[in-house]
Amino acid sequence: MKPNSETDAILQRLLRLATAGRLPEVKISTHYGLPALKIGGKAFVSVKNTDTVVLSLPLDRKEQLIEMAQEIYFQSDHYIGWPSLPLRIAEIGDAELQDRLTEAWRFRAPKKLRAAFDAV
Repeated sequence: MKPNSETDAILQRLLRLATAGRLPEVKISTHYGLPALKIGGKAFVSVKNTDTVVLSLPLDRKEQLIEMAQEIYFQSDHYIGWPSLPLRIAEIGDAELQDRLTEAWRFRAPKKLRAAFDAV
């Protein structure tokens, strides 16, 4: 996917919320050719298209979130069995998205960095 103004705006929203959440060492990058935010070289969120963002989360957490808010979180065949959860970016508010970004960051962050973040 080539970046465009809409996907760039989504990436900037993600970066703004990651910064507001004081998530350290976040880098803008790509993941399988998609715009993404990474921690320690691992993507914790990527922009699939102008409608969908994909978070990295544990498998059991995916089911909880889908059950909690089907209008936001969903599963597609591509992500079954993988620690990745698609969400509808237009349906999620900033507060919940920031919480999910923090959760995804914690899932992918190196242990020492995660421990330092938790200690603050």
